[in-house]
Order: sequence, then C-alpha cells, then structure tokens
Amino acid sequence: MALTARRRRAAHAARNSLNVLLIMCLLLKTCELKSANTSKPNILLIMADDLGIGDLGCYGNNTLRTPNIDRLAEEGVRLTQHLAAAPLCTPSRAAFLTGRHAFRSGMDATDGYRALQWNAGSGGLPQNETTFARILQRQGYTTGLIGKWHQGINCASRNDHCHHPLHHGFDYFYGMPFTLVNDCHPDRPPALDAGLRAKLWLSTQIMALGVLTVVAGKACRLISVSWRLVLSVATLVLLFFTSWYASFGFVRRWNCILMRNHEVTEQPMALERAASLVLKEAVSFLARNKHGPFLLFVSLLHVHVPLVTTERFLGKSQHGLYGDNVEEMDWLVGEILNAVETHGLKNTTFTYFTSDHGGHLEARDGHVQLGGWNGIYRGGKGMAGWEGGIRVPGIFRWPGVLPAGRVIHEPTSLMDVFPTVVQLAGGQVPQDRVIDGRSLLPLLRGDAEHSAHEFLFHYCGQYLHAARWHDKDSGRLWKVHYTTPRFHPEGAGACHSRSVCPCSGAGVTHHDPPLLFDLSEDPSEARPLSPDAGPLYHE
Repeated sequence: MALTARRRRAAHAARNSLNVLLIMCLLLKTCELKSANTSKPNILLIMADDLGIGDLGCYGNNTLRTPNIDRLAEEGVRLTQHLAAAPLCTPSRAAFLTGRHAFRSGMDATDGYRALQWNAGSGGLPQNETTFARILQRQGYTTGLIGKWHQGINCASRNDHCHHPLHHGFDYFYGMPFTLVNDCHPDRPPALDAGLRAKLWLSTQIMALGVLTVVAGKACRLISVSWRLVLSVATLVLLFFTSWYASFGFVRRWNCILMRNHEVTEQPMALERAASLVLKEAVSFLARNKHGPFLLFVSLLHVHVPLVTTERFLGKSQHGLYGDNVEEMDWLVGEILNAVETHGLKNTTFTYFTSDHGGHLEARDGHVQLGGWNGIYRGGKGMAGWEGGIRVPGIFRWPGVLPAGRVIHEPTSLMDVFPTVVQLAGGQVPQDRVIDGRSLLPLLRGDAEHSAHEFLFHYCGQYLHAARWHDKDSGRLWKVHYTTPRFHPEGAGACHSRSVCPCSGAGVTHHDPPLLFDLSEDPSEARPLSPDAGPLYHE
C-alpha cells in the first residue's frame, strides 16, 4: 500500500513537472514570437515634398480628402510637434538622412543658394557622412530609395557619381537626382535663377541692339568704324549669349531627368508619367524584398510645383490644382500601403510618413495659391524660425508594437528618425561625431513621458534664427526668435517679392531683445511676450 502511494505521488509529480514544462514552452514560444515581431522589422519611410501640416485631415483639415494618411494615423502614433531641421529641401533631407544639422556636413549655405541648383554642379552630401541607409545595409537590410534625392550627384566629373544614393548606403535607386521645378514643365515660366536669367537676357538684348545700331550707322555712313570691329563685337555678344543660354536655355534637359541606379532612363522626364513610375517602382521593390528585412525610402515628388496631376484627380478637390495634387499624393500613399498589406507585411513593417518642411507660401500663379497650408502656424517654407516652415506631419505605425490612435505633443525632430531606425535594425549610431537626433522608440512605445530634447535649435542657412526650450517640469514650451524675415508686402505673412525668404542681409530683422513666445498658450506665435511679463522672460 505504501509503495502504491509512493508511485501515485511520483506519477503526480511527474505530471506536474510536465505541465510546468509545457507552460514554460508555451511562454517561451510566446516570447519567441513577440521577439520575432519586434526584431529587425521592415522599415518604410514616406516623405512628401513641400506639404503643409494643415493639408491633412488627421491634422485638422476638413476640406481636403486624405483618407489613407488619416487611416495611417488612426492605426499608429501621431506627433503634433514634429519639426524639420531646416525649412528647405536640400538641408532638411541631409539632416534627416544623417541625424545631424545640415551645417555640420556643409549642406547648408550662407548665401542665397541654400538648396542644390544643378545636377551637373560639383557638390552634395559628403562621402564621409553616414546615412541610416548605410548602417542598415551593414545590418543585413536591402535598402532602396524611390523618388527625389536632391543631395548631389558628382564631384570632379559627370561620371564619378560620388554623391549618388548608391554611394550613401542604398542598394537601389530610381527617381530624380534633382527636384521638381517649374522649369521641368514646358508651359510654366522659368523659376531657377529667374532673376539672374532676366538680367542676362536684358543685357543680351541691349548689347544686340547696340550692335544693330552700329551696323545701321555704318550702313548709312553715319559712323566710321571697320566692319572687322563690328563683326568682332557681334561675335562677342553671340558668345556671351551662348555661354549663359547653354545652361539656362536647357534647364529641363539638364535637371529634369529620371535615373535607375547609375543609368539615365529619361532626359528630359515625361512629367505626366512620373507619379505612376514612382508608384510602380515602390510596389515592385516591396514585392522583390517581401521576405526582408528591407528599408524603403519613398521620397515623393508631390506636392512640389509645378503640381503635375493626372486627369483622374484634376478639378476634383476644393482647393484647385494644389488640392488636386494633395489628394493624388494621398492615393499614392494608399497604393503603397495596400501593397504592404497584400504581401502580408503590415505587422512586420515600421511605417513613417512626414514632409521635408512646411508649405511654400510664395508659390503662386497670379492670385492662385500653389503652395500648402500650414494651419494655424505662422510662416512657411524657407523661414527657419516660424513654426509654419518647420512643423511637419509625423505619423508612425507598427501594429502590435506601437499603440494605435496615440497622439504625442512632445517636441521631436526629423533628425530623430536616424537613431530610431538604426536602433530598430540592431545597429549603433556613429560615435565619432555629433548626432543631433534622439531615438523616438521610448516615446512612441509609451516607455518615456517626455521627449529626449530639452532644447531644439532652428537654423536658416548657417544662421541661428530661433530656439525652443521645453520645460519638462511644467510642460510649457518657450521659443525665442533672434532673427526673422521681413515679409513683403508688409503684413503679407510671406516674402512675395522673392521665391523664398532670405536668411541674412537687408531681408531680415535682428531682434534685441529677442522675441519670446509661450508656444503652450500661443502656438501661432501671434503675441510676443514683453520683458515685464514676469521673471520667466529673463530666465
């Protein structure tokens, strides 16, 4: 009887042990599945061009239809104080790619040329700068860039391609090495160096008129000069005209091209087909690399002028050509997201949507606005200090990892994407240089209450125009402006006498004492605080 009881107890203990082992196995399996879901996700980054934060439904617009981007926000995390590191294409994208202010890599300027102007120019993102694509490439990711680059191509010759995306960590590139401009459209007035071009054309006409006057005087025997001298002067005028027209007369051919890797596929590009080609390439990249891990950076050509829009969307919005272009952009984003879901990648893909900076207020055709709407925020593209030029959408989705429908009001930067995706890929940010970005993962997951940024600095070219301080104890947000652009005409809210506001010189105002705003109470920066506003002003 005792032996039987001992055997029953042993059998019971064995069963308990097996149950414990089974439970442990199930737990381990669950952990293993969770680990698999959170380790080395695919990464999809989508960046619009010149999109205003107020153009999207999820940021308060109820007159434009952006259902796909709105759905992305509903299924993920939306940032309300997401900030571009620069208010212009080239420097903003350089900072985004490297996690560093653009002046650190020489990708911002002191003169009027704050963005790269020519494909053939020698200049671009330095080879010793490390992009997030290069780090992810080393971590085993297949990396691709589809769309706009605008970080330079060549150094010493037209074939060295030293600044090409394939030399900055991307395995595949399809798109524009430059950017869209009005010059890309045969029916739009020229925009690239339009002022200089007008002066050169006027000078040519004056010189040609002078030559014709001398010829007429010589023919009528009113002027006594040799025909050889007349011919020499006429040749010099022709050479002058040829020297500048060789560039400015063929902007569309030189700048508006499409490339696949190192090969030019269209020169000049057919604008009406560009959007469909970008979409086709993005969907194809997803299909080829669905077994991952991959990094795909879709750098949209929308919604930059000349606002090329397909017939399907023309005249369909409430806001003219610009609104049509925004709604077409949203459709493009939706098609890319649909491709992600079709391949079963939604839950294993970290998706991000943003714009490179605020809407372009000076983009107009007569009285018709061709630039974006920056909501309640003052200023726009090109104005480093004012919120309208640097507040951009920031939407992140990763089902099962990031909480759906969460809204974060902490100050963050486009530069934060660099350390965020590097951390996701299991890499390490460079230790031999200053990295201005901070990983967003603790904030996005809800592990941190506050942004890692106490201060953020806002540059225009290489000049510091403004800075913000996030007082984490009180939650209040303060912003100081040292320099602001002078709007023209006065009170217009933009620099309509120029294509973009200047950063220095006669076109700006230096404030002493600086302008101070409490963004917590006055996000539209309408009421600067006076020095007698209280002790916090001087602090």
